[in-house]
Amino acid sequence: MLLKLAWRNLWRQKRRTLLTASALALALILSLVMRSTQEGSYANNIENSARFSTGLIQLQHPEFAQTQSIDDLLPQSDAFIEIAKKLPDVERALPRIESFSLAAAADKSKGVMVLGVMPEEEDDYSGIASKLVAGEFLKQDDKQVLIGQGLAEYFELTVGDEIVLYGQGYRGQTAAGLYTIKGILHFPISGLDNQLVYMPLPLAQTLFSTDKQVTAWVLHTRELINLERTVTELKLAYSEQSDSAGFKGQVNVRDWKALSPEMAQQIAMDKAGGIFMMYLLYGVVGFGLFATILMMTLERQREFGVMLATGLLRPKLLALVMLESSFITLLGIVFGLLVATPILVWFNLHPIELTGETAQLMLDMGWEPIILMMLAPWLFLDQILIVLILMLLCLIYPLWRVYHLDLVTALKGGEHAH
Repeated sequence: MLLKLAWRNLWRQKRRTLLTASALALALILSLVMRSTQEGSYANNIENSARFSTGLIQLQHPEFAQTQSIDDLLPQSDAFIEIAKKLPDVERALPRIESFSLAAAADKSKGVMVLGVMPEEEDDYSGIASKLVAGEFLKQDDKQVLIGQGLAEYFELTVGDEIVLYGQGYRGQTAAGLYTIKGILHFPISGLDNQLVYMPLPLAQTLFSTDKQVTAWVLHTRELINLERTVTELKLAYSEQSDSAGFKGQVNVRDWKALSPEMAQQIAMDKAGGIFMMYLLYGVVGFGLFATILMMTLERQREFGVMLATGLLRPKLLALVMLESSFITLLGIVFGLLVATPILVWFNLHPIELTGETAQLMLDMGWEPIILMMLAPWLFLDQILIVLILMLLCLIYPLWRVYHLDLVTALKGGEHAH
């Protein structure tokens, strides 16, 4: 009975009901598009940065994060990495050697980052071969290297030229070698393009005299949303099983936030700004919803008085007001979802590619210049929950007025009766 009565009451003022529901729908649409765009861009940039640079998770020697020393290594053994591969969320595990050397060619020299990888596995993970602008990609038994296009331009080198690498190897040994350039890569991230030297992992282990050891194991999870849980599971697994795998000591498990703190900070600041704007938008719409609900109660004082006089209990009257407000809110949510969902699906399948100065700015920040909208149930649930909480906040004062309604004053018309 109350449901039917509440539904009929809405349409006594059709224009007001539709305008209020439309305002809620508009706020929901804008918030969903904004948050979906933010989270989609974050996830895409994190994935790209992980694949071309740090990985989502790295297993490192406990001292390596501080020292960045080639002396702080982990074993490159099946027994060691099998502990991580047993976890259901771990999709990939790649061994890497990362160290710094002095590169020289002709009369120029420059500090570079040397990255030793398993070429086939790395290409399958990051598609690095697609970044080749000259030459050929590496094979595991090659004695040649790939360099970034920015680095090649600095040294004025091309495919077939030679580059000298000189640095410190394992336990103070000299790491020096003369290598032929097999190919040139172009990275969208200028920091990598200007200083990266790729070589096969066995060649890097020979250069730095590390034998069957690596500076890091790079792990990739199946779902980014499960990253924190996977990190916790890895820490627990290695604290219990690392001794049996032939490694004496703790294993440092670091996620992308620890590996790329600048990017994590940029995302946190951008997210905070977006969330502030979202709540500001809901605040403006909330005042409209509050005004509607308040008018629905104040202009019906006499009606409420008659209903109470004929035997309707106050709790049921409060329930009626709540139902009417809930119907308006649900209409807004339904309208909003019907409009927002096709938009999000379309731009999830067809990302917007940025060009010009905006694209260059994003590239300089280390982000891929596309706008990708995320489709995730929690995004929808978060926005729906915010709208419902907004409705409950808007109901507090009108319900208090109805609950303390004086029956005699209401029947006489009261100061708010029309």
